[in-house]
Amino acid sequence: MKRRFESVFEGVAEAGNPTLLNQIYTELHITEGGAAEVNQEHEVRQIEAASRTADRAETSIRPGDIFKGPPGRPQPIRTVLTKGVAGIGKTVLTQKFTLDWAEDKDNQDVHFIFPFTFRELNVMKEKRFSLVGLVHHFFNETKKAGINNFEEFQVIFIFDGLDECRLPLNFRRAEILTDATDSTSVDVLLINLIRGKLLPSACLWITTRPAAANQIPADCVDRVTEVRGFTDPQKEEYFRRRFREEEQASRIISHIKTSRSLHIMCHIPVFCWITAEVLEEELKSREGGELPKTLTEMYIRHLVVQVEMNYVKYDEKPAAAETLSPESREMIESLGKLAFDQLQKGNLIFYEPNLTECGIDLRAASMYSGMFTKIFTKEKGLRKSLFCFIHLSYQEFLAALHVHQTFINSGINLLEEKQTTIQHSPQQPQLHHLHQRAVDEALKSPNGHLDLFLRFLLGFSLETNQNLLRGLLTQTGSSSQSNQETIQYIKKKLSESLSAERSINLFHCLNELNDGSLVEEIQQSLRSGSLYTDILFPAQWSALVFILLSSEEDLKEFDLKKYSASEEALLRLLPVVEASNKALLSGCGLSERSCGALSSVLSSQSSSLTHLDLSYNRPGDSGVECLSSGSTIQWTKHCLERTKAIQRNECPLSLSCCGLSERSCGALSSLLSSQSSSLTHLDLSNNDLQDSGVKRLSLGLESPHCKLEALSLSGCLVSEEGCASLVSAVRSKSSHLRELDLSYNHPGDSGVKELSAAVEDPHCSLETLRYGYTTGAPHGLVS
Repeated sequence: MKRRFESVFEGVAEAGNPTLLNQIYTELHITEGGAAEVNQEHEVRQIEAASRTADRAETSIRPGDIFKGPPGRPQPIRTVLTKGVAGIGKTVLTQKFTLDWAEDKDNQDVHFIFPFTFRELNVMKEKRFSLVGLVHHFFNETKKAGINNFEEFQVIFIFDGLDECRLPLNFRRAEILTDATDSTSVDVLLINLIRGKLLPSACLWITTRPAAANQIPADCVDRVTEVRGFTDPQKEEYFRRRFREEEQASRIISHIKTSRSLHIMCHIPVFCWITAEVLEEELKSREGGELPKTLTEMYIRHLVVQVEMNYVKYDEKPAAAETLSPESREMIESLGKLAFDQLQKGNLIFYEPNLTECGIDLRAASMYSGMFTKIFTKEKGLRKSLFCFIHLSYQEFLAALHVHQTFINSGINLLEEKQTTIQHSPQQPQLHHLHQRAVDEALKSPNGHLDLFLRFLLGFSLETNQNLLRGLLTQTGSSSQSNQETIQYIKKKLSESLSAERSINLFHCLNELNDGSLVEEIQQSLRSGSLYTDILFPAQWSALVFILLSSEEDLKEFDLKKYSASEEALLRLLPVVEASNKALLSGCGLSERSCGALSSVLSSQSSSLTHLDLSYNRPGDSGVECLSSGSTIQWTKHCLERTKAIQRNECPLSLSCCGLSERSCGALSSLLSSQSSSLTHLDLSNNDLQDSGVKRLSLGLESPHCKLEALSLSGCLVSEEGCASLVSAVRSKSSHLRELDLSYNHPGDSGVKELSAAVEDPHCSLETLRYGYTTGAPHGLVS
């Protein structure tokens, strides 16, 4: 069995050096338990969000340890769900896992690993198998060895590509099956295997793109992991290995950093390969010229490179752009139609009939392997072919090219429900009609699935990009006036109430159109210190958000006062708060309204926030109750995951001088006692909590789930009665409280005595106690 996996990495080199991929995919970000959250953003936006936390501490494991639980976990890990965007390396990861086992490097207690892809299981949709029969069918060695009972062995099943599954995985209605020799449909087999009804001793590893993660019920998954792709240092390492000359590698790395779009996309290994292919050719053919700066130009140049390489491969005359052969032009046009038709249906995998419908000759298509990958599955001598583009973005690129060409050549707008021909003169095609429709459709998309398609479509309207495709486009359709109308339309949309995701994509669209006027206007104001946020238009606010999201310094510590100490500014800049590591919102006139907005931000899976300072505001008790709701409990859970690897686990929340009463303490007590809470530092100083509030807070402190390490109750009207409840809390066996600030209160002699005794108790976690009216004075500090 193991011998068949020794060459498992053959054909995986599209993304560059497999050795480098081995090094990069040695760690996974882990999210323990629960369902995998479905992200409704375009995958490029997800990569952009992930890139902001790529260099921060994450909980990670080796692939070889994927089924090994953390110390103290009572239950074994049976089912692992690994998510990641297209092309990020999920398949490579499972192949590495299998290869390490086959080469006796890892998991030597495992007898069999059975890797399946949903692509090949889709072919079996109408057939019936037993679990044993399915294994025998795909792994004939087991049948030859006479193995008909796998319960005696340690077995791992790998199911790669859940997002490509075309089987009806109905977990609610599927029949229960417990006998591995009983035959049923393949979908019922999978459901019972995943539920643990069939072969409960086996381990399962399922990979998927994020959008399909919720197909597996949460109670069937023991561990959720995520593949994040290249970090910034790993991008550099990739290009330094790819280009051995230091000067050449440094120039390429510097160039990529100048373009936010390119830099974000390089988190995907396949895009690094595309970029390397293009830039290598560009550096060979030009001296000192400008390198591609936009996604559209990069992909056009890659397309041209592939066509030229194809000519060389088949000993034909190398093609210049203006002498593109009719065969090449026809193939690209057919691929574009395929890309657009299947993108509309949401398909990433295609079958032979899909290609035939678009006029693609299979033999000719095999000559263009640089543009898409052909994957074969075998079924007892029956050879079936499946196809996909090298990456989703390439499908979106060719789909946009097809829509652009169709409009230029025929006036037909393929984005219209009822396609009609728009009359225009050959000298001045009205491209802005097409563009406006595309912008509207992208903005209506609930998950941003047209975001990248829109960027490419607009990019094709630039004359420089059309010149690169001169051999493909019989008419250019270039018009500066039409482009200006598109730019103005986008700016008009930016003035409307759009989500941050949609606004950011529109700024990327403006970049593709070579227009950075809005961004430059705000950047000049920031540089000169003359940014007056009270007179900004909505589009200018969006530009400010776009700029701040590109700033590493601002995202490390976002200080609202630098821009405007107002509630209006906070609500405008919420996307920046969500992306920041630390948000300083002290003294900004924030009310309950702000807490409602912050609660939504804090509950987001993509939130990077681990430190929130709301001191010297007026959120009121109702605002704190909102912040302490279930959504914010989810935030503290995220904080734990992000800070777990930091030497000092700090997840601080400051509510100093916020006009709070005992009512807030009830909500905060519930927060502290929540099993998912990881709040470690809480500042409640200078609020009128009184003894009754402290009593309620102490109930949360006594919870075995409370992880609070530092609590400030300075100036909170606490007396002996409140101190007594605190003593009880800090003496509880589950207490993690190390620091307690009771300065500017009235604990009385008995309160001080009891708390001081608690500090001296070796079984008590409390290490530092502050009291008295001069914080930090020798008589007021017990340590």
